[in-house]
Amino acid sequence: MKKLLGLLVMSGAVTAALFLLTSLSGPGGGQPGQAITLKPGSQIEDGSIVTIEYTLTDDSGKVIDTSVGKEPLTYIQGAGQIVKGLERELNGLKVGDQKKVNVKPEEGYGLPNEKAIQEIPREKVPAEALKEGATLMMKAPDGRAIPLKIAKVNEKTVVVDLNHPLAGKTLHFDIKVKDIKAAEAR
Repeated sequence: MKKLLGLLVMSGAVTAALFLLTSLSGPGGGQPGQAITLKPGSQIEDGSIVTIEYTLTDDSGKVIDTSVGKEPLTYIQGAGQIVKGLERELNGLKVGDQKKVNVKPEEGYGLPNEKAIQEIPREKVPAEALKEGATLMMKAPDGRAIPLKIAKVNEKTVVVDLNHPLAGKTLHFDIKVKDIKAAEAR
């Protein structure tokens, strides 16, 4: 699931970068406009293409996810591609800066929502996933992948939890800024 989430964030970053670059080139769609170049950015600000190395832990210090020793995370600042609380705390940092950021649930993945816990017919769930704690991926109407956790297996129904697995949790990030790019119209 971590690889899938990373891919979704990366593909979102690429899509947003392309949108940013095409929108900066001016109106007229395919019309010739200003050339866009990426140059090193001095600090993180809205529109910056940012690359970070991170480790995410829970309240007990258990590592939930990390990019250390792997591909770092690249996103566009201000595009909502990372949780709101982390994005706000990274604003103004420079390449090489390190920061520990604690993100409360309200600015992370939100508080658990009772309406996201639903009961569905047992036959709608693959037999191999009929165990409490199992996680499946389902597709939302807009095409996004959504994790679905099996909360309880009954005789004829299954209770599923559509809340994000990190909903209600305080997120502890240890961040190192690896690169900042700014788009410049010429």
